Amino acid sequence: MITIQNRITAFAKLGAFLGQFSVDNIKKIENIEHNEIFFDGFLHQIKIAQENNSWFTKDNILFTLNNWSNSLKTSNLNTFTENVHLDIKSPKRVAIIMAGNIPLVGFHDFLSVLISGHSVVVKQSSNDKHLLPFLAKYLEYVEEGFKGKITFTEEKLTNFDAVIATGSNNTARYFEYYFKDKPSIIRKNRNSVAVITGNETEEDFINLADDVFQYFGLGCRSVSKLFVPKDFNFDHFFNGMYTKKDIINNAKYANNYDYNKAVYLMSLFDLLENGFLMIKEDESYASPIATIFYEYYDNEIDLKIKLHQDREKIQCIVAKNFIENEIAFGQTQHPELTDFADGVNTLEFLSKI
Repeated sequence: MITIQNRITAFAKLGAFLGQFSVDNIKKIENIEHNEIFFDGFLHQIKIAQENNSWFTKDNILFTLNNWSNSLKTSNLNTFTENVHLDIKSPKRVAIIMAGNIPLVGFHDFLSVLISGHSVVVKQSSNDKHLLPFLAKYLEYVEEGFKGKITFTEEKLTNFDAVIATGSNNTARYFEYYFKDKPSIIRKNRNSVAVITGNETEEDFINLADDVFQYFGLGCRSVSKLFVPKDFNFDHFFNGMYTKKDIINNAKYANNYDYNKAVYLMSLFDLLENGFLMIKEDESYASPIATIFYEYYDNEIDLKIKLHQDREKIQCIVAKNFIENEIAFGQTQHPELTDFADGVNTLEFLSKI
């Protein structure tokens, strides 16, 4: 059995390894364990991940690695684990079915299972299958006790005791039926919203552009919907978004922008757009790529009631002194380890299976 402290140490070493790969600078650092084996190999995996999925730009991959490097510090890992009883006497095999919308999107579940003392069986998305197996190999090198505890499979899942599965609302129904006899966390579609009150600064809207455009808006923490007061001047919003104008130079994003714009225009929908982003009045939460939906609200109390009623559809609420548990403008893509997806404490679940 690996002690909890040894597990924390291993992930902290992984965090130090990832710290060499930042958006600003990729630099090999002395004294990183097993660098001679893994540094160049991981650079190669980053390249392959880009080639395999054109949404996974180098900057987006490095942004993810940067976030995880910051999160996987001993102090953060201690805080993450300190309030949960993880002295597990009989470790289980926990299956994780991962999404593939953004790089390493399933890493938090992977971390949670292993740091809890269980074994993990990972079924990856074909869109994101290159980075995690390499990092798992690094973990096995820095902590030999992880050997035999990490399995990747492309086959049908068998021989497991519990499951964490992430998918669409449709696949979630299938998961709920298929895994009905196992302890499970089943995640569905969620989107993030921003509440505009009229008290925002120019800087707030510039920061909001990060929440909108990071990962091309493909993450569940990406803002896809605005709630705005009746007299809102969208010029303020578009001025902030303009800092990300170069996104249209990505061919896949540009194709989606052109396609969705054509569909909307043929349907005679009212649109506002600026050459790389469209906004459309719509009650839905999930907007297509290159599109933000918006909805007007009459008063703040009614909006708070609506957000509470729709909480199963919402991952993050970006706002400024509006509602409890709000996230500051520009911060949705910098979650803490304790920011559990869907608000379900994965460690609590894993401590009780």
